[in-house]
Amino acid sequence: MHDVTTADRSHDRRPAARRFIDLRAPEIGERITERSILVQPLGAIEQHGPHLPLSTDSLVATAVAEAAVAEVGDELDVWLLPTLEYTKSNEHAWSPGTIWLSATTLLAVLDDIGRCVATTAAKRFVFLNGHGGNSALANVACRELRLHHGLMTFLAHPGMPADQGGSSPAGELGMGIHGGTDETSILLHLAPELVRMDLAERRVPDKIAENRYVRFGGRVSFGWLSNDFNEDGYIGDPTPATAERGEELFEGAVQGFAEALREIAAFEYGR
Repeated sequence: MHDVTTADRSHDRRPAARRFIDLRAPEIGERITERSILVQPLGAIEQHGPHLPLSTDSLVATAVAEAAVAEVGDELDVWLLPTLEYTKSNEHAWSPGTIWLSATTLLAVLDDIGRCVATTAAKRFVFLNGHGGNSALANVACRELRLHHGLMTFLAHPGMPADQGGSSPAGELGMGIHGGTDETSILLHLAPELVRMDLAERRVPDKIAENRYVRFGGRVSFGWLSNDFNEDGYIGDPTPATAERGEELFEGAVQGFAEALREIAAFEYGR
């Protein structure tokens, strides 16, 4: 069995022809047009329990973005920006190793990126967000960028978090939101050498699952930190995770984002 290195991971073989930062300065005016779509992946550097790496959200967002752009980039004129890995992860601030930006700082960073994108001819700017803790703020950023810089802005996810309208396996009672079955499965597919399944245990807050309203994904939201529920700081059940499930989920995420990009390319405000 050989050692797995970064070079071995398929998601690290980037489609160079579609990486925005590989363009030379004169090419910005030549190749970036009003038809172009710029994709900004958002990741995170945060604890994911004892079984998953800090880079989990960044790995997933980057891999899905790269694969989707490789599939439809030429067709739709999509360009991939570098993943922003430091984002809003303060629900994990208690855990050393988590590196996070405040809401104020991240909103300013996203506005600065949008301001720079708006100096090109591109009109469509897409966040592909791999970290659920960014979602509310990224939605605010979409509105602010539309107002301040005139961009058509969009927010997509590789998979919707369970607390934001997505689903999770039945064994997680609809609350596998962090380090659970699906996230662990995708990492087993993308980077199995970074996963410690021997340290994985079920960590589902069964008591609040009985609530009708005040629960993850319920109609009444609540403020929380990831260690409010258990000292390991993950919320879900990683034990049933498999690489096969992860491959299925990953391919579905890629196809879903590719289809979303097709709709984004055709999208116009109706008046």
